[in-house]
Formats: sequence, C-alpha cells, structure tokens
Amino acid sequence: MSPSSFSHPGFAPEAEFAQSLDERDPLAGFRDQFHIPRGADGREQIYFSGNSLGLQPLSVQGLVVQELQTWAEKAVAGHFEAATPWYDYHRRLTEPLATLAGARPSEVVAMNSLTVNLHLMLVSFYRPTRERHRILVEDCAFPSDTYAVKSQIAFHGFDPAGSHRVAAPRLGEETFRTEDLLSLLEEEGEKIALVFLGGVNYFTGQAFDLRRITEAAHHQGCLVGFDLAHAIGNMPLSLHDWGVDFAVWCSYKYLNAGPGAVGGCFVHERHGNDAALPRFSGWWGNDPAMRFRMHLLPEFAPAPGAEGWQLSNPPILSMAPLRASLELFQQAGMEALREKSRLLTGYLEFLLGRIPAGAYRIITPGDPDQRGCQLSVSTKVPPRALLQALQSQGIVADFREPDVLRFAPVPLYNRFVEVWRLGQALHEAAASS
Repeated sequence: MSPSSFSHPGFAPEAEFAQSLDERDPLAGFRDQFHIPRGADGREQIYFSGNSLGLQPLSVQGLVVQELQTWAEKAVAGHFEAATPWYDYHRRLTEPLATLAGARPSEVVAMNSLTVNLHLMLVSFYRPTRERHRILVEDCAFPSDTYAVKSQIAFHGFDPAGSHRVAAPRLGEETFRTEDLLSLLEEEGEKIALVFLGGVNYFTGQAFDLRRITEAAHHQGCLVGFDLAHAIGNMPLSLHDWGVDFAVWCSYKYLNAGPGAVGGCFVHERHGNDAALPRFSGWWGNDPAMRFRMHLLPEFAPAPGAEGWQLSNPPILSMAPLRASLELFQQAGMEALREKSRLLTGYLEFLLGRIPAGAYRIITPGDPDQRGCQLSVSTKVPPRALLQALQSQGIVADFREPDVLRFAPVPLYNRFVEVWRLGQALHEAAASS
C-alpha cells in the first residue's frame, strides 16, 4: 500500500481536523480487522496499550479453531495431513517475519519466548575471556533482560558487578545520545564481549541507532545483539544489512499474537551456518533430514540458519494467532504503517504541547527517527489519579513508577480522533489538578 495519499499536514487542535485525518487515512480499514475492547458501558475503549499487549485480529479465532478441529479429527496425523501441516507450520511465519526484521528467511525463526531465546543466544554469543568479559546494556533495560544477562555472566564464572556494564544517559537527561554510546565503545570496547541493547527502550520509548551502534561495536571486536520486543512491527529494521549478530523478540506487543505468544529470533547467516558454534541443542533444531532417525543417529547436526537453535516442536496453538497478525502486516506494509505512526505520535505531541507548561513532559525523543509508536509522558498531575481519570473515559494506558504514563497509538488500529480525545482528557486533568 502506498502512503503517498497521506502526506504530513499542519496539525490543528480541533476535533474536525482529527476526523479529517481519519477520513484520509489509507490504513483506516485495518481497524475493522481487530476486536476492540469495550468498557462496562458497552462503548469501545480507546486502547493505547499495544506496546504491552496488542489487540486480537478477527481472523485469530478461525485459525485456532481450525487447528483444534484438526487435532480432534486427525490427532497425530495432523503433523502431515492438516490443511496447514504442523510439521513445518513455523515456516508459514518465516517470510513475513523476515520482512519485518529486514532479514533473509534463513536468518529468522519463530520459537520459544523472548527470554528463553535470549539465554540460547547468550550461550552462543557470550564467550567471555579474562580480558574481554563485559556485556554492555542500557540503563533501565527491561528487567527480564537484566536478569538473563547477569545470570549468564555468573554462570560463566564472572562477577556481574564488574562484567555487567550499564550505559547511562548524561546527568539530568533521560535518553541516550548516540555519540555517547559510540564514545563509550571507543573507550572500553576492548573489554566488552557483547553489546546487548533494546531496539526501543520499553520505558522511555527511545529507538536506538542500531546500524551505527553495530558498526562501532564490531569495529572494537564486540558481538552485537538486540531485544526487539518494542521494535519489531513498530520500526523499520534491516538486521541483515546492518550486520547484527543476533536479535530476539516477543510477539504479543506490536505483533498482536496474544498473551504469552511464541517469540522469535534472528541469527545472521555468517553464524547460522556455523555448526561448530556453541549452543544448547534440542531435537527440532536438528537437520530435518536426520530429525526422525532418532536413536540411529544420536549426535546433533544443526539445521542450517536460525532454525538450528530450535529446541522443541512448533507450538501450533500459539503460532496460529501470529500467523493471523502477520497477514495484516503483509497487507498494510511497514512503510505505510511507519508513516501513520509518525503522524499519530506527532499529533499527540502537538496536543500535549498546547497544555499549559509544567503539567506534562514527554521523555521520549522529539526526533521521529528516535521513537516508534510510544510516547512516555512524565506527569505532575498525580499519576494514579490521572490514570483513573483516563480509565473513567474509556482510555487505556499504563503507569510506570514514579510518574510516567506510556501511550502507544498503534497504526493498525488506532485513530486520530482517539488521539484527540486523549489530548482533551489530559488537558482537562491538568486544568482540574
């Protein structure tokens, strides 16, 4: 879908302007492909929490029921005789995931959960030595990443206090300057084994310059991985061309695959075909030609590419919702989604700027290239009272201590008039506080 019919307007604060944007939105019809939650009064909620859990596509139920029926009617034969055979079901997700990740199909696989995949990747890509043992992470990384990284450092016999290197923004600032990260790599790179950052920070919503960071880290001899939980399906990615070593993600946020959905993994092809690379192995990562030889060939021979890191059978009932969502991404196109995302967040930023100074402060970068769908807003209005006031108007967002509310207008299903209503609600809360 071409975004050319949806050029950037000069923003205006009236509801009619927001309505006109919706009328000209070439992606507007995709909202009808999702279940929109309703409040106790029966009205559709204004849902800005797609950064935590995406909404359910209408087609999910049919695909899941189809697999339940196959199980009921065919049982074990469903592995090869289903309408979509279970044996290679995961490969139905490969092409669309590769498109979103900016990868070659052999470099991606849907499997496990994010943190499980991170541990598997750290087994292969964190190979500390006495001289080079640090893992560089960002301040305020998602807690599960921190737990995984510290536990891997300790498992390898190093002290997390010295090997868990946390990069922090400048004093008095809340987001990172790319040049500071590059300078840190220049100064300490010889001690860093692995750079592992969030593609988009979950708290601030800042999107990192993954290409430049990867280039700088590789120049220092470091390996590079990213947590793309808040980036995939949100930001354009080119993992292969950037030379990223590995990446992991979940699928229940912007990829709309449901609570606890199957995660995903990227392994650059220069590593994916290296059978000697250390890894934890499972039978589904074995070469498919040998997978069912079982006891006849007891030695593990990894499948080429990212599939060689699989452990177990594809979780069909978890993959079906992701399949439904990825079909919508294929129809919409990431270019068009990204343009609408810029407009949605830009419009919210504009409306917040019209509220009397001091009530709210956006901590997400103002540069659209350094953010995705999410704006994180520090509030002087008591945050829990503010959240309750929003909820009373059917607006769903979330609160993070100590004073930050996160709003994520998602281009697949959010409308500009919803952003306008959020702006009005925030203005009213500031005026009455």
